[in-house]
Amino acid sequence: MQIVISTEIKEKFPTLCIAMLEGEVRNTENNDCLWQEIQATEATFRQTYTTETLKQRTSIAATRQAYRVLGKDPSRYRPSNEALVRRLLQGKELYHINTLVDINNLVSIRHGYSIGGFDKNKIQGDKLILGIG
Repeated sequence: MQIVISTEIKEKFPTLCIAMLEGEVRNTENNDCLWQEIQATEATFRQTYTTETLKQRTSIAATRQAYRVLGKDPSRYRPSNEALVRRLLQGKELYHINTLVDINNLVSIRHGYSIGGFDKNKIQGDKLILGIG
């Protein structure tokens, strides 16, 4: 699988770094150990951040700035990494989808970056093209 970054993104973010992990996995509907980790992370974040101080987290501030550079208002169109944590801070639980989506959400919350997960079998061709949405 080849990742192709659009010209517009390359021009606006010449030092952008993207990583890809490819593997064969067996997805499950639920994983109790994973949900214990998610709940522990929720508790930590609720003690550490507010919806205002969250914006100062380095990874979220950088993502918000990138949205502005792309002409998007991050307060109107929230980056997924910020939206997930805000949901927790508002006392709401994360949506439970399946184990793979739940892992992506946990990684995004802990590290502060938006994480994408794709089913390779559903991608037509051998390229994943990243552009401005």
